[in-house]
Amino acid sequence: MIEIPVDLPSELVPLSWLIGVWEGRGNVEYAIGDETVSRTFGQRVSFSHDGLPYLNYTSYTWLDDEDRTPLVAESGYWRLHRAQLEGDPGPAMLPPTAPRPFTTAQSVETLRNSDGGFDLEVALVHPGGVSELYLGQIKGPRVDLATDAVMRTAGSKPYAAATRLYGLVEADLLWAWDIAALGQDLRTHASARLTKVD
Repeated sequence: MIEIPVDLPSELVPLSWLIGVWEGRGNVEYAIGDETVSRTFGQRVSFSHDGLPYLNYTSYTWLDDEDRTPLVAESGYWRLHRAQLEGDPGPAMLPPTAPRPFTTAQSVETLRNSDGGFDLEVALVHPGGVSELYLGQIKGPRVDLATDAVMRTAGSKPYAAATRLYGLVEADLLWAWDIAALGQDLRTHASARLTKVD
């Protein structure tokens, strides 16, 4: 059963099933030419909120070995995709100049798309010099995302595009991530099954 926190901003209700800390194991498998990289890993993912209409997201992974060797991390923000209005803060640290929009369930329903879900945007940053902007949809307990933009520093490894799929299955968070990297086209990369631990 999904419990919606009483202090949750209305815009986060469609995302509420993600909130919490999830941990589990997954597999990385990526073909580069005739070789395939294949490993198992552990992962801890956190979705939280601070009273504003977005989710804070962090992910930390480690190789599934004796030493739990650190692998990668990423962090970012998940929010419903909509125009920023006078009631929203920003740009930068400018305060809002009107009441906060979309504060009721009825007003959030006006954001529902023609497919019956909600358009979503996710901004992620990786410490290896890659930033991703995903656009997609959340529809019930399923999220579909595809990169709209990928930015890389001069020293980062080649990385061009990605898709991600998340779903709530038997109370676990399952995800799959396809990438186009290292000169390869979009292909299977990693997946995991995570259980809510907090």
